[in-house]
Amino acid sequence: MQIYANPRHAAHDGRQEMFRGKLVPCHEVPARLEHVLAELGRRPLGEIQAPPPVPRALLEAVHAPRYLRFLETAWDEWVALDAANAALDALPSVWPVRGFRADVEPDNFAARLGLYSFDAGTPLTAGTWAAAEAGAACAAAAATAVTGGARAALALTRPPGHHAGHDFFGGYCFVNNAAVAAQALRDGGARRVAVLDVDYHHGNGTQSLFYERADVLTVSIHGDPRTEYPFYLGHADEIGAGHGLGCNLNLPLPAGTDFAGWRQALDAALARIAAFAPDALVVALGVDTYEGDPISRFRLASADYLTVGAAIAGAGLPTVFTLEGGYAVAAMGVNVVNVLEGFEAAAR
Repeated sequence: MQIYANPRHAAHDGRQEMFRGKLVPCHEVPARLEHVLAELGRRPLGEIQAPPPVPRALLEAVHAPRYLRFLETAWDEWVALDAANAALDALPSVWPVRGFRADVEPDNFAARLGLYSFDAGTPLTAGTWAAAEAGAACAAAAATAVTGGARAALALTRPPGHHAGHDFFGGYCFVNNAAVAAQALRDGGARRVAVLDVDYHHGNGTQSLFYERADVLTVSIHGDPRTEYPFYLGHADEIGAGHGLGCNLNLPLPAGTDFAGWRQALDAALARIAAFAPDALVVALGVDTYEGDPISRFRLASADYLTVGAAIAGAGLPTVFTLEGGYAVAAMGVNVVNVLEGFEAAAR
């Protein structure tokens, strides 16, 4: 398996987030990826490489140019407001909701921070842009490897990406790595691409990016948005629109779902992907479905991830994996590598 690791992921290291009404230490921490790298050291699946730079045109095919410019300059602007801000994370406090305008970019930094975000749980730090851009480079490199004939490639992307949309960040995500991989596959000649999101939380950013496109099928298995973050997308009646009508499938499940129930949803997801007949598959690989995850409520055991990987391999498609959620940090490496090991064993 071709593996691309983000060499700058630790540059994004948030101090705190707003969680359930109070500021708490960030759940999304550099150790998440370090545990995966350590487990890949114990169970090697391929050479771990650094990616080449991501083409700006690819990023702008996924995200609005003015949004990318904001991410690039936001930290410097934040510190320019007050030198003491260098010791603080930037967290939004105002947002344009229904009836407000979002087409005019304000001059005020706090207003722009809110314009481009949808929660107060995603701190922007000194190294956020460097880490996010390098993570997207991993996704692009993995897609290029698959386009070039690799059976599978892994993008060890951190921060994660599936909550980031065309011009917004949130849910610990700034650049949508799964979408970057899907677009890179399309640009590389794939006629159709499927994105399978197995994170506990709905990939609202990915859905919104491809919702009106017929060339990318988006499928997500996740906690029911009536009770689970990100709440405002992810319902079963969201099936795409315009040219993309029928090209979005949401499979929301209740909190407490065990592996047997989750596996039924995975089978339905894979059947829909097979019917779409894509040339390649992107898997947004979150392992916050784990029974020990502190902010999620499914009940998959570590051994179940071997079966998940084998089932995904059964699709028989060239596959890019992008790393998403998983906040039981010590178990992160075992769970991620179990998916990959199960995939590799079944794909032989």
